[in-house]
Amino acid sequence: MNNDPTPAEHRRPPLVPRRYLLTFILITSLFALWGFANDITNPMVAAFQTVMELSAAKASMVQFAFYGGYATMAIPAALFIRRYSYKTGILIGLGLYAVGAFLFIPAANYQQFSFFCVSLYVLTFGLAFLETTANPYILSLGSPNNATRRLNLAQAFNPVGSLSGMAVASLIVLPNLLSDRRDAAGQIIFPALDAAEKASIRTHDLAVIRDPYVAIGLIVLLMFVVIACVKMPGKNDDKAPLAFRHTLKKLWDNVDYRLGVITQVFYVAAQIMVWTFIIQYADNLGIDKATAQNYNIGAMALALTFRFVGTFFMRYIRPAKLLAIFGIGASLCTLGAILIEGYAGLICLVAISAFMSIMFPSIYGIALGRVDHADTSLGAAFLVMAIVGGALMPPLQGSIIDMGRIGPMAAVNVSFCLPLICFIVVTCYGLRTMRRPEHA
Repeated sequence: MNNDPTPAEHRRPPLVPRRYLLTFILITSLFALWGFANDITNPMVAAFQTVMELSAAKASMVQFAFYGGYATMAIPAALFIRRYSYKTGILIGLGLYAVGAFLFIPAANYQQFSFFCVSLYVLTFGLAFLETTANPYILSLGSPNNATRRLNLAQAFNPVGSLSGMAVASLIVLPNLLSDRRDAAGQIIFPALDAAEKASIRTHDLAVIRDPYVAIGLIVLLMFVVIACVKMPGKNDDKAPLAFRHTLKKLWDNVDYRLGVITQVFYVAAQIMVWTFIIQYADNLGIDKATAQNYNIGAMALALTFRFVGTFFMRYIRPAKLLAIFGIGASLCTLGAILIEGYAGLICLVAISAFMSIMFPSIYGIALGRVDHADTSLGAAFLVMAIVGGALMPPLQGSIIDMGRIGPMAAVNVSFCLPLICFIVVTCYGLRTMRRPEHA
């Protein structure tokens, strides 16, 4: 006997049906794994800049290699997953992730910056497989009516991994870098040392950078074993041959999807620029790297908190409308970081993360929600491939920062005009899609 007085057609579908709960938990844990990789890597730009004596622009090649891996592997990953299964794709992704992490061992031994970049490039082959698999898998584990909210919930655990990566960078890596020691005036003393002293310090510091990647590689191998042993529902049952050109044309003709991919490029670029160059912004204020990383941790804590807040409000506010509101908030905070020199500008820079919190999964869910089911795997791949935005713009921002000052303003402040442009694009996409149906 049904004692529920609410008619069945008016009941809200469960966010995650019980039969998918274990799968949802396991897949959601992967979001934390790539969050760790993303956000232990961001401060490595500043670390490599010092220990390898690089310009900000050249050190930003860390991000070019890291996010370039997504651009290279997203489409092959989608084609692989369509032919085989989500679970197989996840296992391939975890395997490549571990290989890339373990490549840090020979990279540290050879002390070649290019070797570290190759290691990160391989590591992100694995992340491309994981994200191409996990995001659409989460969307499919329940009703399409709350798919974007379900993805926001899963993505809320991405900052948990990010915070862990930042904490490791802040508490273990950056404080132990001998190359970042400063004199009484706050100046780094490493450049003034002789060649023998530099060689000894470089060997020590590269080992400090190497060890967290080796540790996460071991954790990834453990997850590989767990996933391999658990049976998962096969949500990608469509094994029909992919008409690549036809599907590509349909995706291109889908204006909301096409603009969603473009918007995701700009959003990821903004996210990586904001989280990478907080350290350089703080350094301009005379703050050492380890202390500056604490501001990055604060930014990620805001992102984590507001991801849950945003997911809650999506019960009452359409994701596209909330995306537009948060885009406006991020733009205003970025203006503050550009125009206000000093600690107040740094606080504005940290506050941007509260408004970035829902952007990636919301853009992803809105764009993919307008794609036919048969085209989902390739559609998801282009949205993951859009992460290449994180490879393209940080070197440009680094080049601006290397200028020192631009007129009366610090170049690092002016450089945040690039994220501002990106947030304006995100806001426009939210405004465009907020009045349209959520699903195709």
